[in-house]
Amino acid sequence: MRILLIAGIVFVHIPYDPPHSPYLGTDGAVDWIRVYLGDSLFRIGVPCLSAISGYLLFRRGLSGFRYGKVMRSKAETVLVPFLLWNGAFLLLVLSAQAAGFGHGYLPDVIGATPREIANQALALEGWPINLPLYFLRDLLLCLALSPVIGQLVMRYPRTTLLIFFAYAVLPLPNGIFLKKSILFGFSFGAYAALHGLDVKRLDAYAWPVTIAVGSASVLLAAILYVTGPDYPVWVDMLRGVTAISGIVGAWALSSLLIRTRAGQALGTGGGLSFWIFCAHYPLLVALWMAWNRAGLDAYPLFYFSAPVVALALLATSHAVMGRVAPRLLAVLTGNRLSASRGALRPTSAPTTEILSQQR
Repeated sequence: MRILLIAGIVFVHIPYDPPHSPYLGTDGAVDWIRVYLGDSLFRIGVPCLSAISGYLLFRRGLSGFRYGKVMRSKAETVLVPFLLWNGAFLLLVLSAQAAGFGHGYLPDVIGATPREIANQALALEGWPINLPLYFLRDLLLCLALSPVIGQLVMRYPRTTLLIFFAYAVLPLPNGIFLKKSILFGFSFGAYAALHGLDVKRLDAYAWPVTIAVGSASVLLAAILYVTGPDYPVWVDMLRGVTAISGIVGAWALSSLLIRTRAGQALGTGGGLSFWIFCAHYPLLVALWMAWNRAGLDAYPLFYFSAPVVALALLATSHAVMGRVAPRLLAVLTGNRLSASRGALRPTSAPTTEILSQQR
């Protein structure tokens, strides 16, 4: 059910300019909702997706782990999509700025130095031009370090997780990672897999856990709204802790949703979720440019309509690509197929196991 997390990430990246900052309070309750959704609740997406990746990578244990095979596979499923999506967007921005429009919405590409261009294309030292793809960049780092991470969480689990947790939430330098919580999330997922953690035991407490994490996100949003946008250090730390707690909260919520018809439908969109993740940011920027060019005001209308329009367009474009260019679609999504195709095959697995796999 990663598509829920990725749909939430769309709200994190809805663009705005300084006069429409949610921390100005010009739109009242709408601004608080923007802080809640974009800076609190949906920030759980990145650490949770990282935990899923770590869990799936080590689900067969260290004995079944083959580093060379993993890296060859991830080159196809992670590296190639990253290079294609980010490179294509970089060329698109370059063309737009060369034609005289698009300046101010994205980093300057026309006047960038070769080092800046290389960073925008490959995210060697900073954020890629297609901003959300920093997750794929940091995930590749975790994959490259996976033998070390696997050994550490297997031999020294508590110490390793404690150190990575401190690294994620304390005001420490990022080092080689762009988002520190990705390392902790990935390592926590690896720990759950390698130590045989029965994650389904949490399902019995799904409602209390979901309510607790949801309440924490509401409280965090209130604190952010009062202290932002330049948060004190302790608030930034609290935001990191809350985002990481979302790993548990999202799993608990998924155990409630997957038992519904709508939840099971959401659990079949593997390829679509990756398509949305890679394409949503360029589309949101394009919608924002069109909105401003049309001279429209009422930013709250843009805020609530843009993600709906973007998700509808992305779902439609994914379906069209599946019909007219399935091979290209496979490359762009790292050969991720919709789980609904596999659901047609007979299986003897118990229902609870099927639901767990979909989640």
